[in-house]
Amino acid sequence: MHFMWADTLLAAERAHLLRLIAWAGACVLLGTALLALLRVRGQRSDLLDRFGLFTALAGGTELVLAAWVLHGLELRDLAGATRLDRMLWLRIGLESGVILAGAVLLFAARRPVWRTGLMGGAIAMVVQGTALALLDLLLAAQISR
Repeated sequence: MHFMWADTLLAAERAHLLRLIAWAGACVLLGTALLALLRVRGQRSDLLDRFGLFTALAGGTELVLAAWVLHGLELRDLAGATRLDRMLWLRIGLESGVILAGAVLLFAARRPVWRTGLMGGAIAMVVQGTALALLDLLLAAQISR
């Protein structure tokens, strides 16, 4: 990690959390809208139900966590910046695991018959994991400059 002023790091971290909140809010809105649309139309789709449900729940969880961290955000010293960097790479690793688990579940959902509910959840896992990993990689790139 290269030298970065504490206020610059704070601004980068705040921008990252605001991007996370925007993503999470969009997930809550879109997941809920999808579920509502299916109910209003009286349609039944296990794939879309599970996709919408997982998307809304994952977005809600991320929204609460990001808002909580944003509320307690403060300037970091070198040790705090190092902890942030390490936590960021841990999150990226965990998000990669979520992507891989979603891919495995997607593969498993097609054997021996198509289980569309499982597929919807697996697709949502891959989408969530990918988006969060990309957002975290963006902050990691800013920190390492």
